[in-house]
Parts: sequence; C-alpha cells; structure tokens
Amino acid sequence: MRRNLFLTASIFTGLTLAILAVTGCQKSTPDKIPVSVATAQMAPAADPHEKGMVVAANPHAAQAGIEALRAGGSAVDAAIAVQTVLSLVEPQSSGVGGGAFMVFYDAATGKVSAYNGRETAPAAIDETLFLGEDGKPRGRFENIISGKSTGAPGVMAMLGMAHKDYGKLAWADNFSAGIKLAENGFKVSPRMASLVELAGGFALKVQPAAREYFFHEDGSPLVAGDIRDNKLYAETLRALAKNPRALNEGSIAEAIVAAVREEPRPGVLSLADLAAYQPQKTEALCSPYRDYILCGAMPPSSGGVAVQSIMGQLANFDMKAFFDVEKGAPTLQGWHVFAEASEMAYADRDLFVGDPDFVKVPTRAMIGQDYLKSRAAKISMDKSLKDVQAGNPANYKPGKDATPDVPGTSHFSIVDKWGNVVSMTTTVESLFGSERMAGGFMLNNQLTDFSAAPRDAEGNLIANRPGPRKRPRSSMAPHIVFNKDGSFAFATGSPGGSSIIAYTAKTIIAMIDWDMNPQQAVELANFISRNGSIRLEEAGLDTAIITGLEAKGHKVIRSKGEISGIHIIRRNADGSYEGGADPRREGVAKSE
Repeated sequence: MRRNLFLTASIFTGLTLAILAVTGCQKSTPDKIPVSVATAQMAPAADPHEKGMVVAANPHAAQAGIEALRAGGSAVDAAIAVQTVLSLVEPQSSGVGGGAFMVFYDAATGKVSAYNGRETAPAAIDETLFLGEDGKPRGRFENIISGKSTGAPGVMAMLGMAHKDYGKLAWADNFSAGIKLAENGFKVSPRMASLVELAGGFALKVQPAAREYFFHEDGSPLVAGDIRDNKLYAETLRALAKNPRALNEGSIAEAIVAAVREEPRPGVLSLADLAAYQPQKTEALCSPYRDYILCGAMPPSSGGVAVQSIMGQLANFDMKAFFDVEKGAPTLQGWHVFAEASEMAYADRDLFVGDPDFVKVPTRAMIGQDYLKSRAAKISMDKSLKDVQAGNPANYKPGKDATPDVPGTSHFSIVDKWGNVVSMTTTVESLFGSERMAGGFMLNNQLTDFSAAPRDAEGNLIANRPGPRKRPRSSMAPHIVFNKDGSFAFATGSPGGSSIIAYTAKTIIAMIDWDMNPQQAVELANFISRNGSIRLEEAGLDTAIITGLEAKGHKVIRSKGEISGIHIIRRNADGSYEGGADPRREGVAKSE
C-alpha cells in the first residue's frame, strides 16, 4: 500500500534543508516561495468570498454543482453533484464507471491534497494482457472495445473518501440533481449527438444495452434536442446515495462484471476485484514557478510531473519577453521555447511514469530545478532539437514506452464560499469508454492506458506495463496554483488524452507570464509538441508563427481544432472569482 505522504506543520522547520535538496530549490527560494512547497501546505484563506463558482463541461452539471453550494455544500459536495450529472449528460467523456484525479485545497488549514481514483487492473491479468497469440500487441481499437480494457472503477469511491474528509452536506443529498434529471430526461446536446453518430460507426451498437440507449428503434442515433431519460441510471444513483461503494459490491457490481465478460473479447474483471478497490490520498505534487506555487496530482498521473517539468524548464527563460503586447499574442520565440520544453517533458514522462506502488518513479528528481535547468540548457533559440530523448534524473532508465492516449475525459473546477478549491479531471478514457454499459452508465477502457507491450525492443521492462491490481499511467493534470504567500490564485485543467499536459501548461503560462484572464487563457491556441512534431490550432495562430516554426526545423501538423475542455477559476484581488470555460466544448462558468 502506498505510504501516507502527509507532513504536518510542526515539522516544516526541521525539514527545510531536506525540502530544498529534494526539490532542487536555489538558496534564494525561501524568500520567494514558502519552504512548505514540497509538503503541500499553503496559507489558510484569509478572507474567503461569500459565494462560490463552478466551471464544468455541461450547463446541467454546472447547475447541479451550484445548487449543492447554495444548499450549504462544500466544493467536494458540488464535485459529487457535477460528476453524477456529467455521467448522464456527457457519457462520452466521463462517468461513475470511470476514474479521476482530484486536487483539493483546504482553505481552513492550507493543506493541499491529491485524491487518486484511478482504476485498477484485475488480479487475474499479467503483462501479456494486450498481446496476441503471436506475442505481438493486438490492434489498439480491438483492445478498447473489449472487456479486457475495463478496470475496477474508482471515481465514486474516491469522492466518498473526499466527502468523509471535507463534505458538509449529507452524502445522499448530492445525488438529487442527477436522479431528477435521469428520471425526467434531458435534452441531448449537439456534442453528445454528434459523438453518438460517430461511435455508431464503430462499436456502440454492438452491446444491446448501449444500442438500446443511444439509438432509436430504427437504428438511427440520438439527435440534438431529443429528450433522453435514464431510469436505470437513476436507480444506480439511488444505490450510490445509500452506499458510496455500490459499484464495488452488490447487484451493480454484478452487472459490471457481466458486461465486462460479454462476448466478443471478454475480460476477467471479478467481483473480488471490485470489492478490493481502494482510492488513495496523498500530498499534492507542488513546485515553484516564478512567484507562484503549482500543485498537481501524483503518479500514476503523469500530468502533475509533466506540467511542472515544462514550467520548470520555462523558468529559465524570460517568457514575458516572448509576448507581443500590440498583437496580444505570444511571439514565435515564445511558442518555440514552449515546444522544446514540452518535447523534453513528454520524453521524460513517457519513460519514467507508472504506478509507484509497483515501479520506481523518480517524481521529485524529474522536477528538480537543477535537473530542469540542465534540460532547458539544451534549447537553442535558432533551431529545434532533433530526436529528443528522456533525461536521466535518477541514474536509471526503464524500457521505452510510447503508449498513445485517446482524447476523451472532462475537467471541472470549483470554489466554495469558504475558499475550498477542487480541481478534478475525470474520464472513462476513450469515446464512450469501452462502449459497453451497465447500470445505465458507460464502462471505462482505462487499461488501454497501459503499454500494450511489456518490454521495449531491447528487452527492458517498461514502467507502465500491465500488471495485476496495477493502475495505468494517466495524463490527467488537475492543478491548483497559489500566490507566493500561499494564497489561492487559480485552478485549471483539461481533458484531451496526452494533450492534457500541453493544454494545462498553456493556461499557466498564459495567466502568469502573458497576463491573460481565464477566458483568454482558455481560448489561446492549443499547441502540443510531442514525439518530434507540433500539433497546433492553425486558425488561432498567425501564419508567420507557423512558418517560423517550420523554418526552425519543427515538423508542424496543422489542425482545425484541438478539442480541449479547459475550465479555470481565478481569484481576483478583490476576492471575487472569475471563470473561463472552453468554447471548444459546451462548458459554462456559473456563480452562486
């Protein structure tokens, strides 16, 4: 079992030197950043605002969160309401049958916690889970739409743990909005309708339960504006309202196992696997950037370490100088440096991050200032790096992994009237997860986030290989950012597969270095540099930027849109909150 990493305020002073050594902070750091960075202890909220805010991917979900806050609930209560409604109205992205990572700021104590609701693999699998009879990996899509891809879901058990710590309403009170909407029905949104039509060409029609729910009797898909109820899901929510572990035991657990074991390509998830599932709570992963403190999730999320790796490299450059004030946009050099830092952060993330309960993950070494300074020193302002390889922050290297991530997922940010903050990223992994349903909700395909091959071409074991009861690596990167005095500054995060890392880092640079407000940071062109190429939103960038990148030797892949779902809340100087919701999806910001 993972160690409890919490450290109490009473031992901060004695740990100052150790903290500086672990994080690689320079001697001047304590004058700028609290020495408690490595122990995730910030400042208690001095004057929390009288009203809270929710920014989420669907208006129904955001409203459910606001109703929880108005009823006297905490940010965690609102998160439960948001998640249970998202599972209904945005089933293509997240749901109670999936997993999540949540970063939580306790305004009363200043403690920043990371909750891990990542799914676990069945006990009966081994590292050959996704290999065919010939010993080679099967096709990725074949694995996704199989029972083999589903792990024991963790999001509701995780929220149950967080509610015990920070809930103010009764647990059951947080399910009323979802139950009502599931019973009475909701209007199918344009995005959900378009994705049902898309998935209908793949496997969403294969399982009878999914076919019956998402398609009309004549086989045509749901369309925008259709009223869709889900009485089976309402029953699931009633069961969860009585028992946070209703998906881990009893009749719903039996339905999950039955769906996983359906043909074709059945899996081996068992009732014992569901019963054994436990969420985890650790300290958040925190590191300094300029006069701010960034706090994210711990591995097996790679989002925390990768985002902070990018930012730690950029700390060695004057990013403010790489902004054209007249145009209100980053310069060519700004995007170039971001691309190079991203490329190196992704290389490190791909190689080293796995489930730390099973493999050694050099988390702190990967974001140490001295190490990241050495990585940043490789960046030339004149030309792009070629064949970027992972560094060696801990004097060892596992096998090379290039597991692809499918862009799905959802992110929401919440602040309550006490100043508590939730930044939570939640997912069923691919589009509609495994495309199988049980209990009125989608089952995840998270196990395809493992490396399909357990060893690289040289025979070295890959850190993110499959294993019994192991959690696959994730790219989810919920972050809460604090001012230099430890007070809350803003919360950010996004869906989008492995692109989550770049989407989230983009918003942090935009708000800290380029003086953008939350909505401007959200709408800034998405820009992902990984595995030797840059994928970017062509429409959001000056043509001269794109051709300039190519002139520096970057391989640029133009796209019409990068489907992020970034949702930000910032605390302004007057104590009010300002939200930013991604127009690339259907997100909204709502205040009490």
